[in-house]
Amino acid sequence: MELFPAIDLRGGQCVRLYQGDFEQEKVYGADPVTVAKEYLAAGARWLHVVDLDAARTGVPENRAVIAAIAGAVRPSVQVQASGGVRDRAAAEALIATGATRVVIGTAALDNPELVAELALEMPVAVGLDVRGRSLAVRGWTEDSGVDLLDVLGRLAGIGVAAVVCTQIDRDGTMAGPDLEGLATVLGTTRIDVIASGGVGSLADLEALASLETGGRRLAGAIVGRALYEGAFTAEEAIATCARCR
Repeated sequence: MELFPAIDLRGGQCVRLYQGDFEQEKVYGADPVTVAKEYLAAGARWLHVVDLDAARTGVPENRAVIAAIAGAVRPSVQVQASGGVRDRAAAEALIATGATRVVIGTAALDNPELVAELALEMPVAVGLDVRGRSLAVRGWTEDSGVDLLDVLGRLAGIGVAAVVCTQIDRDGTMAGPDLEGLATVLGTTRIDVIASGGVGSLADLEALASLETGGRRLAGAIVGRALYEGAFTAEEAIATCARCR
């Protein structure tokens, strides 16, 4: 299981939201490029970078910051970039910043044909942000009413590199991941699954790395607040993931 340290951007700053609520934002103040370099030094092989402004409005407020992050850490660290990827131009622009992989969320529901087209041209992940099993869209501000498992079925065989599954009610809480829900996802799709939301301890990472359904395990875990809050270090998290491979 790969560790994906998260860098969530709003107004050019590192922030974390609580359960996806933009009114419950904590600004960590550190320069995002400096944070990215720290994860590089710790041995991370991937970063998960989110433009929260773009996720909510579609306007890419932090694209230059993403480019600076990618320029500071590549080729040693790959960047998985997310937020506001709702058309071809946005996906191509993120790849042009130096991102290795783009994450498509809202557009995967609004325009599934776009996902299939882009997956033929570049590494694409689909962000599945859920409350229970209902997918949220537009930066988690709207409920789509679409069931998670239905979408997983539609994604089969179109070349998607991974799905990023976030249980919104766990996100930013450090209260533990949704192991039951993730087990269901693993049993439903053959696509690589990256877990997001709720990690608050090394024991949580161990539980994610040990999770197995039908001979399948998680490909990665995204960790944000726990690293910012000092619950454990990136080095400790990477070592934990390595032990469980």
